[in-house]
Amino acid sequence: MISEVILKGFIVTISLIVAIGAQNAYVLKLGLLKQHVLKAVLICIFFDFLLISAGVLGLGYFIQGNQFLINIIAFIGIAFLCIYAFLSFKSALKNESLEIDGNVKTNPLKQVISMLLVFTLLNPHTYLDTVLLIGGIGANIEVDLKPYFLLGAIMGSTVWFFALGFGARVLIPLFKKPITWKILDISIGFIMLSIAYSLIDLIK
Repeated sequence: MISEVILKGFIVTISLIVAIGAQNAYVLKLGLLKQHVLKAVLICIFFDFLLISAGVLGLGYFIQGNQFLINIIAFIGIAFLCIYAFLSFKSALKNESLEIDGNVKTNPLKQVISMLLVFTLLNPHTYLDTVLLIGGIGANIEVDLKPYFLLGAIMGSTVWFFALGFGARVLIPLFKKPITWKILDISIGFIMLSIAYSLIDLIK
């Protein structure tokens, strides 16, 4: 029974956080540029743990029942995602390309942490996935088994972010071509717009 609950937490978490969003895209870029990857990965896992734990302990039910709060999160999320989509398209239109192998100036750690906080805490999909969906599923599990669900969920988060951050290096030869960065930025822009559009359904 315990192993089944751990596996459930792992599978649910992996299936929801794998979709490319602002946070994942930023971690991917850091991985490609080999900049503060371990710190970024650990920060993402830490916030997943906090938010999923909050959901499992009942915060998800509180948010679900508060339409005003959902509306605020949705409006902020739509604005944030549209701005990030615009920046992605702007980056794709530049003739410059992101260099790899140390030719690009390393972003300060404070800037990386600030960006991760923005992508994590101002992105409503973070709350939808971790607090409402993953946390909501975990909240329905027996009290004695909730720690094991959380363990499985954090294992899923850990596997994903380490694979994303450090596995990105496998793609470095491909991303040495400027066109690949442009395609990535354009794809991220459209993904952000599609997520923003989906948030409209939350507003009532």
